[in-house]
Amino acid sequence: MLAIYEQHRWFFVVFLFCGALVLANVVHYVLFRLLKRDTAAGQRLGWGVQQHLGAPARVIFLLTCVQIVLPLVPELPPNIAANIKQAVAMLIVASLGWLAVGLVYIFQAYLLRKYDITAADNRRARSVHTQFQLFRRVIIAFVVVLTAGALLWTSKDTRLLHFGSGLLASAGLASLLLASAAHTTVSNFLAGLQIALTEPIRIDDVVVVAGEWARVEEINSAYVVLKIWDLRRLIVPLSWFIENPFANWTRQSANILTYSYLYLDYMVPVKEVRAQLETVVKAAPQWDGTVVGCQVTNLTPVSMEIRCLMGAPDSGKAFDLQCLVREEMMEWVKTTYPEAYPNLRVRAVGDGGLTATLAGENPKP
Repeated sequence: MLAIYEQHRWFFVVFLFCGALVLANVVHYVLFRLLKRDTAAGQRLGWGVQQHLGAPARVIFLLTCVQIVLPLVPELPPNIAANIKQAVAMLIVASLGWLAVGLVYIFQAYLLRKYDITAADNRRARSVHTQFQLFRRVIIAFVVVLTAGALLWTSKDTRLLHFGSGLLASAGLASLLLASAAHTTVSNFLAGLQIALTEPIRIDDVVVVAGEWARVEEINSAYVVLKIWDLRRLIVPLSWFIENPFANWTRQSANILTYSYLYLDYMVPVKEVRAQLETVVKAAPQWDGTVVGCQVTNLTPVSMEIRCLMGAPDSGKAFDLQCLVREEMMEWVKTTYPEAYPNLRVRAVGDGGLTATLAGENPKP
């Protein structure tokens, strides 16, 4: 029996290795299949487990099989066996770091599951999403540093081992050196932490920066991506939002007041304009049900300026409501009071000559 074992030892090792691989893949498939089915059924047990942990878990299973079967490989030189074991161990450490990064994403998804950023009143959700997006990047950077140190500690090379110890032991000194050498990068990083804590901007906020109306699309560790209304992207360093003033239209809530101006002749009855404005605004789906008003805000030589004030649930609908009010009100004026457009009046003076006078001015004799 022993002779048969010695004769077919390589075959036995290959068979055992293949069996271990099949077992690892079966366990991986069954586990993640169940998680995927639970997520599809709406039980919310996945939280992105399949997406973030599927690949690193498979690699860890396979490397574990290799490490189990490796001692059974016959007639392998000691130095080669030691190097292979070292490489497998380092790959397992790197895979565990990869798995830890995936766990960070899952932890974020678990904590953010109750904060729907697509809801109508999403101020709190935007705040939480902004904070976790920045904290996630900090934690992932910390995991990467720990993984690099663990890789160096795993090595049996004395020089690499001391280097790994020094890598973590000198983290404070390295931070000071980096702060001195990369002032802009560090200032942006600290500005990101300050933004996460004080919340001058949040994900999906509407801001006006450099004269551009834009929505905060992404907050990175160094810059903010602003999506302009015409689909361009404006890239702004984080420190800019700490050092410069800017307008945030959704700081407290997404609701906003908007207005449209009408320039009509003095003869138009303002009360009827006000009544028609209320009819138009209250029938508009973009109105938030709060404010609707009509006031004469200025008088010019040829017309009076009428401001139509309305409330809207967000800035996008506010612009649509502005355009709708202009179109509907001017259509009503054209139909009901066609003479209400600004007019240039002409009056005969003296010896039958014609003198053009502006509304509101006294003619010269």
